[in-house]
Amino acid sequence: MQGGGCGAFAAVALNLMNRTGTADYAVTGTWSSKAAKEAAKYGKVNLVFPKADKPGSIPDQKTWSMDPNASYVYYCDNETVDGVEFPYIPETNGIPLVSDMSSSIMTKKVDVSKFGIIFGGAQKNIGPAGVVVVIIREDLLGNAMKVCPSVFDFTHIIKENSIHNTPATFSVYVMEKVLQWIKKSGGVDAMQKQSEEKERLLYGTIKQSNSFYHCPIDERVRSRINIPFRVGGKNGNESLEAKFLEEAEKLKMYQLKGHRSVGGIRASLYNAVTLEDVQSLVKFMIEFQKQHSTTHN
Repeated sequence: MQGGGCGAFAAVALNLMNRTGTADYAVTGTWSSKAAKEAAKYGKVNLVFPKADKPGSIPDQKTWSMDPNASYVYYCDNETVDGVEFPYIPETNGIPLVSDMSSSIMTKKVDVSKFGIIFGGAQKNIGPAGVVVVIIREDLLGNAMKVCPSVFDFTHIIKENSIHNTPATFSVYVMEKVLQWIKKSGGVDAMQKQSEEKERLLYGTIKQSNSFYHCPIDERVRSRINIPFRVGGKNGNESLEAKFLEEAEKLKMYQLKGHRSVGGIRASLYNAVTLEDVQSLVKFMIEFQKQHSTTHN
């Protein structure tokens, strides 16, 4: 489909919330927050736990306040900005489970049968921007609100074989090539193994830095894919971080600056980032620490 992940935020509510008029949302960061805000236009959104003042953790599901009348339960599997990833699939007592897997799709094996809907913007792991992949359980079709635009109506899109209007042809073409590459490279099993190797290497370097590098995320829910950290101590040293980014770019390491809402540094280890790439980053981090540890806060 077109519309990207943000379009899917609306499409999910427009297609599913009609059943009871309410839905449960687990807000663990930037993208689930945006999704909940969008869904609130079309019905009642119940936040299963209060939005945390300081992101970086996921409350134990035993503490969640879930609505037994909810049309669906929604969560974002991996928060790219905040660096948290669900280490488990939430239990919903039979209520359809919806997951935004934009940044984690094709990086690990997933039991699709446990979900009502899985969607993912292509631009992280399966192609360029312009396409969103939607996997939907067939029994959830046919429930769209009357106000649902046809371009967001899952039932209509399936009926039209995903070409209700002119598709983003080039994006779909490249997506096919990427999926062929994943298959040729050993499939999702190989992607997951590489992902785990990459995260072990980077988190290990941060841990062994004697607090020169600091990751603020709860270890139990740290993302394998988007790893935020500060340079120069727990609160970061902005001048050191600017120097870190400057020197990294000289080595052709780009886009390491953390999201403006979080700050610091963020390494995004999507499937296209190789283990060798992460080894190069780690080598640079170790050298940078040796050169600048005297200015460590």
